[in-house]
Amino acid sequence: MYYCYLDTPIGELLLAGDDDALAIIGFPEGSMRRDPEPDWIFNEKPFAEARRQLGEYFAGERREFDLPLRLGGTEFQVEVLEELKKIPYGQTTSYAAIAERIGRPRAVRAVGAANGRNPIPIVVPCHRVIGKSGDLTGFGGGLDTKEALLRLEAEHAAGNLL
Repeated sequence: MYYCYLDTPIGELLLAGDDDALAIIGFPEGSMRRDPEPDWIFNEKPFAEARRQLGEYFAGERREFDLPLRLGGTEFQVEVLEELKKIPYGQTTSYAAIAERIGRPRAVRAVGAANGRNPIPIVVPCHRVIGKSGDLTGFGGGLDTKEALLRLEAEHAAGNLL
């Protein structure tokens, strides 16, 4: 597994994967903080496109990502992650709504758990999922980071972007 870092307005992100796909984005803080494993190799080259697209996202110039991803987890978790990718830029939804959309309305807690284990946040926009009451709920990068990502998208949502 290769890795590198990317400086962003929310801190230094860890990017990890192989020559074929991005597998991990780790936050600098919170429960999804990641450090490279001892056998990982520092190499920025496999992440050139991911770094470019994430830079465009943080500059407010990109709404959707077009990257090869390696989504890990169970079949259910991958199903939830695929549904998260459908949440439009600048919009939010609830865990209950995601459960409904995947045809499992009673699996709200399981959807929340799958959302919380998202290995590729931002690109798979788990930050767009909030509580049914509209409250910001737990986030692997911390609630301040979640709020910052939602604010960034709200500020740029009206423009015509990728």
